Amino acid sequence: MPSTAQATTASGNDRLVLAVDLGTSGCKCALIGMDGRVLAWTFRAVTLHLVDELGVEQDPQDWWHAFLDGAQELLAADARRRQQVIAVCCSTFGECTIPVDDEGNALSRAMLWVDMRGADAIRRRARSGRLNIQGYGPLKLARWLRLTGGAPSLSGKDPAGHIAWLYDHQPSLVERTGKFLNALDFMNLRLTGRFCATYDSALTTWATDNRDLSQVRYDARLLRMLGVERDKLPELVHSTEVIGHLLPTVAETLGLAPDTKVVAGAIDNSAAAIGAGTVRDRELHLYLGTSSWLGAHMPKKRTDINAFIASLPCAQPDRYLAMAMQTTACGNLSFLRDRILFHADELLGDDQRMDVYPLLDRIADRVPPGSRGLIYMPWLLGERTPVDDRHLRAGLFNLSLEHTREDMIRAFLEGVALNTRWMLEPMLDFIGGERGGAMTIVGGGGQSDVWCQMIADVTGMVVQQPHAPIQANALGAAFIAGIGLGELTYHDVPTLCRHRQRFEPRQTLRGLYDDCFGTFKQLHRQLAPIYRRLNQHRSPPR
Repeated sequence: MPSTAQATTASGNDRLVLAVDLGTSGCKCALIGMDGRVLAWTFRAVTLHLVDELGVEQDPQDWWHAFLDGAQELLAADARRRQQVIAVCCSTFGECTIPVDDEGNALSRAMLWVDMRGADAIRRRARSGRLNIQGYGPLKLARWLRLTGGAPSLSGKDPAGHIAWLYDHQPSLVERTGKFLNALDFMNLRLTGRFCATYDSALTTWATDNRDLSQVRYDARLLRMLGVERDKLPELVHSTEVIGHLLPTVAETLGLAPDTKVVAGAIDNSAAAIGAGTVRDRELHLYLGTSSWLGAHMPKKRTDINAFIASLPCAQPDRYLAMAMQTTACGNLSFLRDRILFHADELLGDDQRMDVYPLLDRIADRVPPGSRGLIYMPWLLGERTPVDDRHLRAGLFNLSLEHTREDMIRAFLEGVALNTRWMLEPMLDFIGGERGGAMTIVGGGGQSDVWCQMIADVTGMVVQQPHAPIQANALGAAFIAGIGLGELTYHDVPTLCRHRQRFEPRQTLRGLYDDCFGTFKQLHRQLAPIYRRLNQHRSPPR
């Protein structure tokens, strides 16, 4: 299995966290000191499985083997490291569902956050008679919003939809299920043997009362609305709770001390908000990974149903995290690479693959801003904020004979930047921010200087780039572990996060990108009904 390993010079800090960042593309493991220094990290890819019309799955065993393989590589590189590791802590993608039996064995592959098989099942549960609001029964919607801060996605792309589909289509599997787990819950189970879920990992079952962060709990009425038994959901814990020690077999496999602690951790959006250093109220971070989101901590729970933005439980015990989610960001570049530039057909030469992303940066940088009038809409799998529309699809608009592949490459990057601005405008209203402020970019896309400058120009925001944007989730997991162990506090985190550079929006491009953005929104308004008609009964493109 391919791997990537990088190391830096060790600091004097001798207490390390084995931090795990499980994303859709694969599993990163990192050794991180309490001062925020990343000593070394590895990556192992994980296979994605496409099932039937709308299913997207991964095998949880692949996650576990990727973790063990990457962690063993890190620990084997220096014999001292095994003595220095005092804790393990995970960050994982969310909105994923794995049914496991009473012994913790996975009964099927995991349904992922882009799996839409549960759309019809959750729509039936969300409706109420003939009077409905955006597909929800009014009383049901009111209860979900009041208790949880949100509501199940009618696209079926969250555990509420996944579990509803399993109840409707695989009742025998449900009968054998001891617990429905998220990816974070599964990793913690394999590390400690304990069935538990953090407040943020349990959130999108949409069955928890989150009004009081000191006592988040499952709500019996929400469970009845969803048709889920309470005993099939794990106990709830806070992200900084020490949930146990490594199981003896795991400790032995990794060569770690049997008393190595495991801290509960967080799902990726919560961990990224910590790893970006944006722990103070209303400080924005933008995560650019396969998907994308904007996040900012807030002191109160709030929901904007029209823009599909909510503030929800997170890793900080006394704060909510305002979240605006978009379905596909760097996934567009993966699509460009795998389905167009290097698609496996007769046109593919002997070169096969290369590290293509730096080349895309170089090519995009020599194309004039605005991509010579070419507009890309990055909705490969529908969209979530500021519209929740599973029917939207991607496309290049205004393509002509004058355009080249170079223009298309820049248009892909600009399309994601325009989509980010589309999400940013209601997000700034939600948190009380202003255009022209700052946001920190993390995730794999944040490594691109060209893209950072482009996002600054398109959004009008100052973009702050950390030294290692791709390591933000792992850093967040390490800081959460340090706080859980009493080694750090959340107030320490900003001083431990170092920025590499700032990208200021260029005022000379403001008029151009304002015009591009106006066209982008007009395209959505005019094309949305056509996409709905074309894709009402069709699966998304693979």
